[in-house]
Amino acid sequence: MTARIGVVTFPGTLDDRDSQRAVRVAGAEAVPLWHRDKDLKQVDAVVLPGGFSYGDYLRAGAISRFSPVMESVIEQARAGMPVLGICNGFQVLTEAHLLPGAMLRNTALHFVCRDQRLRVESTATDWTADFTPGQEISVPLKNIDGRYTADERTLDELEAEGRVAFRYASGGPARDGYGNPNGSQRDIAGITNAAGNVVGLMPHPEHAVEPLIGTGRTDGLGLFTSVLKKLVSA
Repeated sequence: MTARIGVVTFPGTLDDRDSQRAVRVAGAEAVPLWHRDKDLKQVDAVVLPGGFSYGDYLRAGAISRFSPVMESVIEQARAGMPVLGICNGFQVLTEAHLLPGAMLRNTALHFVCRDQRLRVESTATDWTADFTPGQEISVPLKNIDGRYTADERTLDELEAEGRVAFRYASGGPARDGYGNPNGSQRDIAGITNAAGNVVGLMPHPEHAVEPLIGTGRTDGLGLFTSVLKKLVSA
């Protein structure tokens, strides 16, 4: 039976079709979900894609968090359903308190768009099991409110519990995608909840699933194949 992965569209979402494409490339069925509907259409997992939901009014993700679909997403995420938030989707997850912390304006105060090197910190999540710890990948990044922040206690807990999923990689020049692009604390690019079923990251793996698009690499495909294997084995 083919796994069904829902992709939510909010007003201002930009990358829903890209995320649907990534789901299909991985071998699952992509199911469009509309922000005003509570019905998740019996999907097995959910992706909250990138964009500027509701124009990022108030704060990025602050309004989308109260969309009817999020009531169902929050309920199912707490029950164990895999949920991935990409860029704006990560912002929505923090606003919904499914992930700790918050996203602030980039320290340079301008939009950053580039190929970004990431280091995989944790493979103990539903979305990262196909990687190896310490593996370096390259995926596109595009944001202006991408600076992950949290209080020191929360940051220490994330580190101690192995809940930093991705970190901005160092060791090379910025022109090659290395370094912290937005001032995120402790170079954090993505995190997971304690159960490992909810993951959020700022870079865009859905733009790196086929060699003919994005970076010309398929480094982002591992997130989607990881959850597919999780769903098939469940």
